[in-house]
Amino acid sequence: MNYRFLSRLLGFIFGALGGAFLVCLAIALLHRDDPGEPTAIRGFQVSAAAAFIIGGALWLLGRGATPRMFRKEALCLVGIGWILASLMGAVPYVLIMDGCRLSDALFESSSGITTTGASVFTGFEEWPRSLLFWRQFSQWIGGIGIVVFFVAILGFLGAGGKILFTNESSAKTADFHHGRIQSVVARLFFLYIGISAACFASLRLAGMDWYDAVCHAFTTVSTAGFSTRSDSIAAFNSPGIEWVMIVFMILGSISFFFHLLILRREWRPAGKNTEVIAYLFILLAASAVVAGLLVFDGNENGIHEPVRTAVFQVVSIASTSGFGTADYDQWPVFGRAVLLVLMIIGGCAASTAGGAKVIRIVVATKICFTHVEKSFRSNVVRPIIANGKPIDSGTRENILIYLVLLGLIAMGGVIVFSLLEPNISLEGSISSVVSCFFNIGPGFAEIGPTENYGSLGDASKILLSLLMIMGRIELFAVLVLFLPTLWKKLS
Repeated sequence: MNYRFLSRLLGFIFGALGGAFLVCLAIALLHRDDPGEPTAIRGFQVSAAAAFIIGGALWLLGRGATPRMFRKEALCLVGIGWILASLMGAVPYVLIMDGCRLSDALFESSSGITTTGASVFTGFEEWPRSLLFWRQFSQWIGGIGIVVFFVAILGFLGAGGKILFTNESSAKTADFHHGRIQSVVARLFFLYIGISAACFASLRLAGMDWYDAVCHAFTTVSTAGFSTRSDSIAAFNSPGIEWVMIVFMILGSISFFFHLLILRREWRPAGKNTEVIAYLFILLAASAVVAGLLVFDGNENGIHEPVRTAVFQVVSIASTSGFGTADYDQWPVFGRAVLLVLMIIGGCAASTAGGAKVIRIVVATKICFTHVEKSFRSNVVRPIIANGKPIDSGTRENILIYLVLLGLIAMGGVIVFSLLEPNISLEGSISSVVSCFFNIGPGFAEIGPTENYGSLGDASKILLSLLMIMGRIELFAVLVLFLPTLWKKLS
């Protein structure tokens, strides 16, 4: 293990967080006369200073380190980086909010950095604007990934950068045939900025003020779900805003590599993208089913309102954004079941969305159909095709193992959570774990779209925070940290 080089890279992550705190400090200084901002100014000053000091110390420890990164270093950097970023991101909440518990701050910070959108707080309209800005900004940072950002600018990583990026983003090394990893990730980063700017401009045109448009652009493109209002997007009561957010939630939950294909006008490979086609079909089918259910149930007026409500909630849940415009916890059981399935599936790989990822579900489904056929036609050989190419046996095995791990961890999480929260209903326990593990945000029952996680105990919040991080960075980067063999000095 190249500990010194790992320390050096972690120092850069803390430096990035320090820079983000300075941006929030500027917001606080701009609104220094508003209630709560003087405390926020001090809080962000201390937070920025702490981040820079820790980052500087880590960088000094790693100064002169050999810039070699293998798979174990990449996994450690991703896992430790996201955990430490979540801990550092909790500092402003503790310093600025009166009586803020450490578990609450950690939960909110983890939810922001992992783009989950679950919250333990209410009354956001009364928060200092700078702290609320940090809450939104942390999700935008988490959307592109702190680690990915530094791969884009740290050219000395070389081949290690490719390993690092693929572990953080679910992308495959085959996706980098167009050039060096740093230039590819840099293109993705500027694409992310471009989509964010377009979302901001569209929300402004739809009627949001400057501050709300910036904050919601952060959390829409990152498919994160935090809002500046306690009633989420329902507080704006604007069909125009909702349709704009629908478009950009979809854009954020589709693979960024697909966007690059479109920008390069590579229509043929884009048209063969199995995952995007399947994802759009899922959105369309689920929206039609839920809209029909709402019309039949008679809880919505006319046609446009139930269609808009259905499309918004389906896209919000499937993209793992978690914004709310309706209390779907009051919908018929079938409607909630559809949303639960969408929570588990999630969005596309190499996007800002969470969940199991559509491509894994598609490939696993094809494998299952093939093996069912083999039960009565044992000699049949059918390749598993995705994106117009056959999937090799190693990739198929990795997908199945990953899905099994997801299921096992989710089941274990529900059992542990039920022990910690015996007064929460089974529906509430399952949806709490699923919503946090798959980075959705709101769930059902006690943590439904009109509720939050504030009533949970400290241990439960820490458990859910860990699940958020594991779900965001694809499990292995956290799981390997608990294996003793990772830390052994092997040749």
